Amino acid sequence: MTTSFKRSPLALAILGLLEAGPLHPYGMQQLIKEWGKDQVINVGQRATLYKMIARLTEARLIKVCETTRDNLYPERTSYELTDAGRAAARQWMDEILSTPRNEFPEFPAALSFLPLLTPEAAADLFERRRELLIQELTERDAELTTALEGFQLPRVTLLESEYLRALTQAELRWIDEVLAGLRDKSITWSEEELRAAATRLQVPPTPTPGR
Repeated sequence: MTTSFKRSPLALAILGLLEAGPLHPYGMQQLIKEWGKDQVINVGQRATLYKMIARLTEARLIKVCETTRDNLYPERTSYELTDAGRAAARQWMDEILSTPRNEFPEFPAALSFLPLLTPEAAADLFERRRELLIQELTERDAELTTALEGFQLPRVTLLESEYLRALTQAELRWIDEVLAGLRDKSITWSEEELRAAATRLQVPPTPTPGR
């Protein structure tokens, strides 16, 4: 069984959480945060979570389980996984884990327009990014140590944190290489050089037939 539903990290998270049993939206949001999965799944806006739940329900990947009323809390609707939802989650896992995908993040997009700045301005911004990356790497190391040694969590529950740490470390190394190039002028540019490069890259007009 396959699905045409457009997958997303949030959709996968909802299906994954419901594997363990019915949940209401607030419970889903809290579990994602408590387990530290909000590093890779954006659940900051509950409205976004509700919209995704509505879409998954419409697609019959999840369904309403029950609605409860309590004097202390507003009415809460719990959802459960359908067979189609379980199949969709497996399909998405197969596709995501096996096949790299260009997800168009912001940072490479900004790099592609770096010539809008001067080399000096770019170096200043990279220095600031480097300091934040060092801080982020330190925090990720501490979180992993606490989870593995303090809470003794199975490593499989922390693989996304390990992956994010590896990406942060790799980016930090790359930033250091770029900064070194900016300092020794092996990476530099000027308006004149960019104009000349643009001229070389211009495609000549297509000849008109018969001329």
